[in-house]
Amino acid sequence: MPEPRTFLLTGGGGFIGSHTCLDLLEHDHQVIVVDDFSNSVPAAVERVEKLAGRQVPAYQVDLRDRRELAKVFAAHPVDAVIHFAAKKAVGESVRKPLQYYDVNVCGTVTLLEVMYRYGVRELVFSSSCSVYGRPCRNPLVEADAGTPTSPYGRSKWMCELVLADACARYGDLSVIALRYFNPIGAHDSGLLGEDPLGVPNNVLPYLAQVAVGRRHHLNVFGHDYPTRDGTCIRDYVHVADVADGHRLAAEHLGDRTGLRVYNLGTGAGTSVLELIAAFSTACGRELPYRFVGRRPGDVAELVADAGRAAREWNWYARHDLATMCQDTWRFQRLNPAGYDR
Repeated sequence: MPEPRTFLLTGGGGFIGSHTCLDLLEHDHQVIVVDDFSNSVPAAVERVEKLAGRQVPAYQVDLRDRRELAKVFAAHPVDAVIHFAAKKAVGESVRKPLQYYDVNVCGTVTLLEVMYRYGVRELVFSSSCSVYGRPCRNPLVEADAGTPTSPYGRSKWMCELVLADACARYGDLSVIALRYFNPIGAHDSGLLGEDPLGVPNNVLPYLAQVAVGRRHHLNVFGHDYPTRDGTCIRDYVHVADVADGHRLAAEHLGDRTGLRVYNLGTGAGTSVLELIAAFSTACGRELPYRFVGRRPGDVAELVADAGRAAREWNWYARHDLATMCQDTWRFQRLNPAGYDR
């Protein structure tokens, strides 16, 4: 069992951040949360505390605010950082590219500067499969060229470049970038799940809101892709498996310095229509959808080769699609209006 450590989680109140926070606590680590709560709520952190039976210090801070961020580092002995905080919607990034570069790239640079000031030399970075862009093959391995097609994907790719340059300059810096594919699901208690503010940008939380009556139907963006049913194919992976991958990455930061990159995914692709069918089975009724035009920045297929994480950390995606949908539906059914606001 690794020695307990103290991890600062940026964006720790979000979907993946909150699940990772709980996973770390359940493995005896200490956690500090920094989140501006622009697309999350403090209630998620409170539910983590309830499930873990432990308190979690949480600070409402914009990551670009160097002074306020420094106060958190000054108040706590931080061993390493897990960096989730970012804007994350492909479609929105096309409409608001400058905002995405400002939040995602500038926020990462500020974080690195404050980390270095306070002697913190280890970081797990929440990257994305979107850095691959339009792949020439599937499944994708970490060495495949990055050709992102949206400002969101390019912002994540830029962050990886910043991290690589920082590691080249500072030889004691250890960074692991996790390119995970499409996290869905929820904690099996039904207390933690994905609850975006406003209209969901991702397919499954939107579909869950259709199932619970908050939305009329799902818009399927494009049905003329070169895939088996014409809709986009993605590698959906349970958020609990993604959280487990972040904890394992954090526990392996001390293995060596420099930048390392790992995919997290199941290795199996699911089309949008197949996902609708699986979630319809989970909630017990057919869910309405309609086809609309393609969404800018989307690509036909993205599937992971996660062999490196398996070989080096013994990490595997352990939940199947049916379980992902069942857990999502449990959270939505028990929280029809989302977290208490």
